[in-house]
Amino acid sequence: MKVPCITEESLHRPEARRWRQRMRLLEPMGDVVVVLPCSMKKPYSTSKSHTIFMRATKKVQEAILTSPFGVCPREMERTYPIQSYDASTTGDWSHEEIDLMGKCLKDYVGGKKVIAHVSGGYRETCEAYLDDAVYTCQDGRTTSWESMENLKVELKKHPKLKWKEKRLHGLRSIARYQFNTRAADALIPDGSRIVGRFNQRIIHNNEQIATLLFETGFYSLNMKGGEILNDLGQKWVKIDFDLKTNTVFAPGVVDADTSIIPKDEVVVLRDNEVFGVGKAILSGKEMKDASVGVAVKLRHRKK
Repeated sequence: MKVPCITEESLHRPEARRWRQRMRLLEPMGDVVVVLPCSMKKPYSTSKSHTIFMRATKKVQEAILTSPFGVCPREMERTYPIQSYDASTTGDWSHEEIDLMGKCLKDYVGGKKVIAHVSGGYRETCEAYLDDAVYTCQDGRTTSWESMENLKVELKKHPKLKWKEKRLHGLRSIARYQFNTRAADALIPDGSRIVGRFNQRIIHNNEQIATLLFETGFYSLNMKGGEILNDLGQKWVKIDFDLKTNTVFAPGVVDADTSIIPKDEVVVLRDNEVFGVGKAILSGKEMKDASVGVAVKLRHRKK
């Protein structure tokens, strides 16, 4: 589903605000972050400009600067809503855009060394909020031969990330964003195997934890994933009856995590044990208050 972000009011869309808030949970890998401009085409890596950038940057931490979402680490580019928003990419930003995007970027990079491969409004934002960043685009054209050579020279000063460690870090970043907690790293244990090209299954000790869906960039939990989520005390819904179908109606909900919003992955508990996992139809508060309607559609449940 497309997320139109045409006017400056888009800065305050719930999706954009939620994205910027949850970026505080993420941490860049390595000792350097390369800041890049966004592109009209999504995901960014399919655009002509990012195809050029990635020839040099694929083994370091990349962060794409974009309005109205602030910053998008490369590993997050296929996650909703960042993979499907429509916005102008002129780089001509208002003071409010520079302020919000700059704060988000500064929070994300922390004390890491920054190589800013940007121009125009993107550079204005970096200059306003980043101290001691190195700027590799001097001609206003980030894809020019001169700019790319400057970037490659600067990157030689920094060690490359190992692919497996970078992949694991990326999967955990998605989990942190989706479940709104750093503790969600537990959903991707050390030694996990990734199986599949599009929908990717997360397997640990020969047991499937979840599937990373190609369409949304979010995890769809299996029962093992639900057990881990329950251990974290996140996204739970309690019932007190023996459910015979895959539909949990609101009148049967005893209690629910109030942080749940529609379409969240949730774990359904009965007698404090994991009964099933599925997708929320209502918010946690609505589940508790409503007297009619579907609260959760289960994907897996105990038979």
